Amino acid sequence: AFFADIKKWETLLPETVKAIESLPRKGHPMKLFCAALLILGMLEKKGDYREDCLNVIAKAPHLVAAVINHHAGWGKTPAPKADLGYMENFAYMLQEPHKDLARLTPVFKLFNILHYDHGGGNLSTFVGKAVASGLEDMYGSLASAMCALAGPRHGKANQDCLAFVREVLEEVGEQATAKDVAQLIRKRLANKQLVFGFGHAVLRVEDPRATVMFEFLEKHYPTYPLFKIAQLLRMEGAKILAENPKISDPHANVDAVSGTMLAAAGFDYPEYFTVLFGLSRLVGIARQIVYERCEARGGKGTPIVRPKYIYKGL
Repeated sequence: AFFADIKKWETLLPETVKAIESLPRKGHPMKLFCAALLILGMLEKKGDYREDCLNVIAKAPHLVAAVINHHAGWGKTPAPKADLGYMENFAYMLQEPHKDLARLTPVFKLFNILHYDHGGGNLSTFVGKAVASGLEDMYGSLASAMCALAGPRHGKANQDCLAFVREVLEEVGEQATAKDVAQLIRKRLANKQLVFGFGHAVLRVEDPRATVMFEFLEKHYPTYPLFKIAQLLRMEGAKILAENPKISDPHANVDAVSGTMLAAAGFDYPEYFTVLFGLSRLVGIARQIVYERCEARGGKGTPIVRPKYIYKGL
């Protein structure tokens, strides 16, 4: 029944696509994604949090495909096909000229599932729910959440991590050993340079999402050069960072490998990785907004979020 609802609403109105294709292409594509969510709300809002939750989840693949195609200059975005599934349609609608659907589709599906919202405490989810607490509609709330996701300390970390893995590969080469990578990490730490892809605010073990992706790459792309480097960083980085008692979580996080997985499958466009993160994350945020607006406190909804400040003097 759920997927039947999704299929009914999966196609954007032509005027929505036209409005997205009129947006400026300058700047990071997350800016276009946020603007596209506001456009969707202006042109296709249902006016009910529950219906708008289904509506935005249903239309997200078409919306994001339109954003990426427009920003990349890949041409017009076709409408979803009735006989294709959720992420199968997304892969089909992307107009990347060299795409291999057989390789891309399973990777997009795995990436999508592993990036669904995993709790209300992360920045993007909290921001979306806080904005909705003022009774902003679903689309404005999600646009604010995606603005929160866009920063390098949150969703953009996957893009920065892939750049880091590439940098390491260039420095140590494809035949690098664990010793080579360990020396590089110690050198960076000594020079007070960042080592990307480690640590988590809550977890104290390797991010389970990262573990799944590493296992997928080991099975399907074991010889991919970036994967071999990511794997060495995973092992050596965790050991070296664990030597510092101030580091509470020295393990690999999801960003350590998600970009490598996308690149291995042929989607080597790091500037769109955060947009893919948003395509997934908005599903969980939208559902949490429905709970807080329509179900919490016996249907009254949660009160407006008002931070409390305690003045302690100068």
